[in-house]
Amino acid sequence: MQQRVQQIAETMQARGWMLATAESCTGGWVARELTALAGSSNWFDCGFVTYSNGAKVRMLGVPADLIEREGAVSEEVVRAMAEGAVRCSDAQVAVSISGIAGPGGGSADKPVGTVWFGWACKGQPTRAECHLLDGDREAVRRQAVEIALQGILDCQVTGDR
Repeated sequence: MQQRVQQIAETMQARGWMLATAESCTGGWVARELTALAGSSNWFDCGFVTYSNGAKVRMLGVPADLIEREGAVSEEVVRAMAEGAVRCSDAQVAVSISGIAGPGGGSADKPVGTVWFGWACKGQPTRAECHLLDGDREAVRRQAVEIALQGILDCQVTGDR
């Protein structure tokens, strides 16, 4: 993970961009990994830990009716979370994560390990992906952090320079 974070830092600084996170099931783990790098205040603006639906609404401006209609673990909600993180910060790039890390909380439609990711990057449409991750709660969360970081790198590679 350290190598990915270093790559993110270099690209963010080269572009003069800031980054924000909007996390649910990872509970701030992505922000923790990003800010473990000395000097991260030069390119990391803030992290929103929006574990509850109410926090998603209050802190990121996700419409409550969207959460009610689609569920917190959905493409539409992670897109709104990522866009809200950009809107509510000084960031040009944001990642959002909402999922079911387990051991409970899953359903037939959204089993444990279902995690949605959103990436809002300057000059690009907001992107979202769903992954079904294996393992216990810790394993699901760790994999989610790795996917989130890689997605930030992917945004930066294709973003406006």
